[in-house]
Amino acid sequence: MATTICFLIWVAFITDSVWTRTVRQVYEVHDPEDFNEQDFDCPRECFCPPSFPTALYCENRGLKEIPAIPSRIWYLYLENNLIETIPEKPFENATQLRWINLNKNKITNDGIERGALSQLKKLLFLFLEDNELEEVPSPLPRSLEQLQLARNKVSRIPQGTFSNLENLTLLDLQHNKLLDNAFQRDTFKGLKNLMQLNMAKNALRNMPPRLPANTMQLFLDNNSIEGIPENYFNVIPKVAFLRLNHNKLSDSGLPSSGFDVSSILDLQLSHNRLTKVPRINAHLQHLHLDHNKIRSK
Repeated sequence: MATTICFLIWVAFITDSVWTRTVRQVYEVHDPEDFNEQDFDCPRECFCPPSFPTALYCENRGLKEIPAIPSRIWYLYLENNLIETIPEKPFENATQLRWINLNKNKITNDGIERGALSQLKKLLFLFLEDNELEEVPSPLPRSLEQLQLARNKVSRIPQGTFSNLENLTLLDLQHNKLLDNAFQRDTFKGLKNLMQLNMAKNALRNMPPRLPANTMQLFLDNNSIEGIPENYFNVIPKVAFLRLNHNKLSDSGLPSSGFDVSSILDLQLSHNRLTKVPRINAHLQHLHLDHNKIRSK
């Protein structure tokens, strides 16, 4: 029990440390006197709050193009527009950007000019949910800590896409069109600090190969996964939260040791095809097995 409590505290501490560091970097307050008069230029399509001079609000305006971004901007909100392209030019002076929200637009891979994103050397958060992407965009800035790509049409991950993203802690690819052939053994190479990987609601039949060793949260709900390879969890010895709800797991598809993994604290296996309770570890805190075919003896 003491070991479990210590591990829970450790997980909370690590997660909080990453989040706190990022929030501190992103929400650092600036004195208006730090900027000259020219710095306060505001694109006519957007709103620049005087009390928050590093933010630029351009959401819900029917924009088809990204306006020129002033050099003072750290936080850029462009969600829910009609934007199809991300060219380099609007970001020429935007060297301080930490946060870009481009959710709910019409952006395609062909519309992203090569270098438009990778030139943003201080970018931490990139939101591209609900667009028209068919592959993970590349190249991306090495500084990136969170990449949100949910609800696109992603079916491909070009080789080397993640090779330089050693600072990425969260990768969200849920609700896309990923098949097993989207992954190579080195697909996730380079993601040394990844903690959360979300690939729920895709079309996977197998567990993704060679996940980053520091992965703590793995979400694979709503796929068609039928089995888990022997010794699969040896590669991700820190995984604590594992979600495999709404798949096609059967007793014969589980490794001989089942889920007897000391790091797993929360295991979700609801809506599968199990007929018996799988082998688990004494450290497990939460086990979800509803809507299987398990019968009490």
